[in-house]
Amino acid sequence: MKQSKEFILNNGTQIEIVAPGTTRQILGYDENIMLVKVSFETGAIGEMHSHPHVQSSYIDSGKFEVTIDGKKQVLRKGDGFFVPSGKIHGLICLEAGAVIDAFTPAREDFL
Repeated sequence: MKQSKEFILNNGTQIEIVAPGTTRQILGYDENIMLVKVSFETGAIGEMHSHPHVQSSYIDSGKFEVTIDGKKQVLRKGDGFFVPSGKIHGLICLEAGAVIDAFTPAREDFL
């Protein structure tokens, strides 16, 4: 696996549409870690899923109902959540915003 450039400029980073009302921007990675910004329109859904990666996320803006392993919590700007490897999780965007996700190891499926 390669690694990202040292400096990631917002206007020079590819934005990928990943689902209706949802875009993804990879902010940096190597084989050990990946940082990703996911932007959501109101009503967009991050479908329930699991993966072997450990994930820690920060709510950069907006309002989200996050479900992890059957537990639900409404989170707003400044809040965060942690997903252990293999746990089923997802979210619903209640007010348009963005989530910053960190994964270890990196999500090769995003590249």
